[in-house]
Amino acid sequence: MIALLLALGSSLAYGCADFLGGLGARRAHVLRTVLIAAPASLAVELVMWPVLGAEFSAGAIGWGAASGAASAGAFALLYRTLAIGPMNVLSPVTALVSAALPVAVGLLQGEQLGAAGLVGLPLALLAVVLVSAGSANGRARVTRLALLLAFGAGGAIAVQLVCLHQAPAGSGIAPLIVGRAVTSALTLTAAALLRRRLGPERPAYRLAAAAGVLDSMASVLFLLAARSGDLTVVAVITALYPAGTVLLARAVLAERIHRGQLAGLGAAAVAVGLLALA
Repeated sequence: MIALLLALGSSLAYGCADFLGGLGARRAHVLRTVLIAAPASLAVELVMWPVLGAEFSAGAIGWGAASGAASAGAFALLYRTLAIGPMNVLSPVTALVSAALPVAVGLLQGEQLGAAGLVGLPLALLAVVLVSAGSANGRARVTRLALLLAFGAGGAIAVQLVCLHQAPAGSGIAPLIVGRAVTSALTLTAAALLRRRLGPERPAYRLAAAAGVLDSMASVLFLLAARSGDLTVVAVITALYPAGTVLLARAVLAERIHRGQLAGLGAAAVAVGLLALA
């Protein structure tokens, strides 16, 4: 039950982070947004270090660095995706892809579910699909490039989550600290190499920093959830984060929520209840 609650918290934080990061990337080049978001995430984890502890073993450093490299790609691809297309379609597509690999890894590692879990798991995956059932409005159509970026972002997120799960259980938040340091370094390097293409726009500092803080909180909650529960369940619950993005996009950007998405939100609520019983 604790793992489920932590995964729900991670899902909510990820959804809010994606929304704010997508808004920030609409105002300036995506790298300018990530340049602020990634260090903000690292700062949060450094503050949490004395509370949650950190053991920098070889496994923690290795898996943390791998997760950081994937996170750098996820940051850039996801924020760019949400900047060029309707959030209420592309965010759920990314989530569906990001859930598939961790679920497969969990099953291959021998995780098993009870009867309620066997019903709740596919229902949760269906909920992600239904939430993505909305079509773009007349002002913003989904392009092939946006879909490709969404699939790429989902794959990068999946790799990041799997790497965090593989890190030693007794390493505290060391994998996250190493990962954020790698993400920040890669982002700074990319920005230096592409500085002439970044454009003169000033980044939305508050939006980007808030996105980074929320993303860091989401990662911490996911790590704690994955260590106290099955990756198969935790990954799927976390993948429901588009619900938060969709609702925020509706409230702030007036993006329409379609009937299929409403059905998906309902299915998600039922799935969470079944997985709690499992």
